[in-house]
Amino acid sequence: MTEQGVRWTVDQVLALAPDSASRTAGSRLGAAGSWSGAGRCGEGTVWGLCEGGGSGPYRTVVDVADPSGPAYRCSCPSRKVPCKHALGLLLLRAGAEEAVPRARAPEWVREWISGRRATERRRTGDAAHPAPGPADPEAARRRAERRAERVTAGALEREQRLADLLRGGLAAAGESGYGLWEETAARMVDAQAQGLAGRVRELGALAGTGPGGPVRLLEECALLHLLGQGWLRRERLPEGLAATVRSRVGLPASADGPPVRDHWLVLAQYDTGDSRLTTRRVWLYGTDSGRTALLLSYGAAGRAPDVALPVGTALDAELSAYPGAGQPRAALGEQFAPPAPTAVRPPGTTTARALVRYGEALRDDPWLESVPVTLERVVPVPDGDGWQVADADQDTALPLAPAARPRPGLWRLVAVSGGAPVRVFGECGHQGFTPLAVWPEGPGEVVPLC
Repeated sequence: MTEQGVRWTVDQVLALAPDSASRTAGSRLGAAGSWSGAGRCGEGTVWGLCEGGGSGPYRTVVDVADPSGPAYRCSCPSRKVPCKHALGLLLLRAGAEEAVPRARAPEWVREWISGRRATERRRTGDAAHPAPGPADPEAARRRAERRAERVTAGALEREQRLADLLRGGLAAAGESGYGLWEETAARMVDAQAQGLAGRVRELGALAGTGPGGPVRLLEECALLHLLGQGWLRRERLPEGLAATVRSRVGLPASADGPPVRDHWLVLAQYDTGDSRLTTRRVWLYGTDSGRTALLLSYGAAGRAPDVALPVGTALDAELSAYPGAGQPRAALGEQFAPPAPTAVRPPGTTTARALVRYGEALRDDPWLESVPVTLERVVPVPDGDGWQVADADQDTALPLAPAARPRPGLWRLVAVSGGAPVRVFGECGHQGFTPLAVWPEGPGEVVPLC
């Protein structure tokens, strides 16, 4: 790929930030006055020295030509990936061609590049000669059976606790406090049913949340009961639905679908997390296959996940699907080129068809919160205390999900639209539509909304 192919826009760079604080701090460092010795080479490497609080400037280098996404190294003490200095350096490169001139890489940069290339060669060699499978398949089978027995015991216990909850009345569920729910969730973790544990914690968050709390609590109890019964009767289910139940319960699975090579558009990337784990979701669209896929990656508390793909780029790579009926999750396989900016857009649909798509997906996965959709020619408009996206050519609309209303992305969506139709990618579910990226009606680049 040419050097020009790895120069990203400001929005694409900011989409790499692990959090809003890094985004703000990186933006302040995207000016030439913060840097010295900045340079770039045709291999896709950018480097520079940034003044900081240490005894000397921080050495920062970014490899934007890495097939698995940009790689970073900085001598600053930050544990965030990328740190504010890496973001600032990429913003400097995005802002002005002359701010980061072509140059010969200094020795410390060349050493880092050589080390990364050697690691990549070893990784490729390991992939070509994979390690042998388990030495004792029978032992692996017995371990799987023991885990299934523990999950079954946990599901039966959770069913009993649900029965006790309903017998006592949902309106009084909040009086027991969050500790009871956390105790039940801990028992599910002990049973190695992480999926059940997560849903129990959601019940605890709903209890005592106001006038609508009991209704929402009843809905979630019903879904949790359905999942438990699905697990207990999994042998009678179609294989696709059984795989979905295993995944929802929390059993690990490997991507076993055939590799699909495509040019995958990076539609959106965002992080969610708690005190224990950060989860990164990256939505992709295959321009040839027409398939929308989800990449999930994880990072320990305080650290960003490894996978980082800038929104608005395209990745020539293979993806393999995870088991489960209608599951969008996939694993990233071999990558044939670094992510490159693209003007290609995913095809769109109407708000009415988006709702139909979500309804159809629920038949395969009743626990599905939302489906990915791209809406074409919609206009964001106020709707009482909230907002909705309305079809410009039809008398239909989708309300924005409550969680999307306070986000800055809503106002970016409104600004890009300016009252005119736009194309919007997002997640459509039972709570409404959550916009994640927007394209103007005419020429223009994608604008991330998350």
